[in-house]
Amino acid sequence: MEAVSACWQQESLVHLLIAAAGSGRRMGADRNKLLLNLRGRPLLAWTLESAFAAENIRWIGVIGQPGDHGEIAPLLQGSPKSVAWIEGGSTRQESVERGLVALPADAEHVLIHDGARCLVDPGLFDRCAAAVLAGDAVIAATPVTDTIKRVDGLGLITDTPDRAALWAAQTPQAFAVAALREGHAQARKLGWSVTDDASLFERLGWPVRVLDAGPANIKVTTPFDLTVAEAVLAQR
Repeated sequence: MEAVSACWQQESLVHLLIAAAGSGRRMGADRNKLLLNLRGRPLLAWTLESAFAAENIRWIGVIGQPGDHGEIAPLLQGSPKSVAWIEGGSTRQESVERGLVALPADAEHVLIHDGARCLVDPGLFDRCAAAVLAGDAVIAATPVTDTIKRVDGLGLITDTPDRAALWAAQTPQAFAVAALREGHAQARKLGWSVTDDASLFERLGWPVRVLDAGPANIKVTTPFDLTVAEAVLAQR
């Protein structure tokens, strides 16, 4: 009975794709921002540490550009989980699509995570995994606290949407593999360009739930974000 239980638990674990093919343009850096120093380690190392610690993740695919492989490869060594390197595309959308192709044949559920969200807690990976295993497509998100304004091309305010219904989308995002592959196939067929995978489900009319990620799951994009990340990590 113990052997059967262990087998079931292994099959219940999810697969994770980490998008790590970013640039340092908005950071003002001349290299992939995920390789910048953050408290003595590459930024991506912090993301991977959380992924390695998550209980419900079985396999990790890191999607990056060929030029970064030499620096990223050492970060993948010694992982307690199966880890694969996947060559990314020219856009995030294309990179995720390549990641889906590279998943192991038995993958049924997948998390997509931006490597730049280096403060992600292992528990957030596990909560997203539990939700997708229960049958939901979900995204980590946080309620919007600022008042949001729509503006026109001249910079004039045209509308103030009710922030009570607004959430800021984050990652991880969790989906059934077959459904996400179908979403990407439709995007390629119809010429859709999206900035996150949940948008594919929205366009197809498929439900996606939000899961409150809390305030710390920021994406490091600018030098200020890097300073914030350093401060948060110093308190852990």
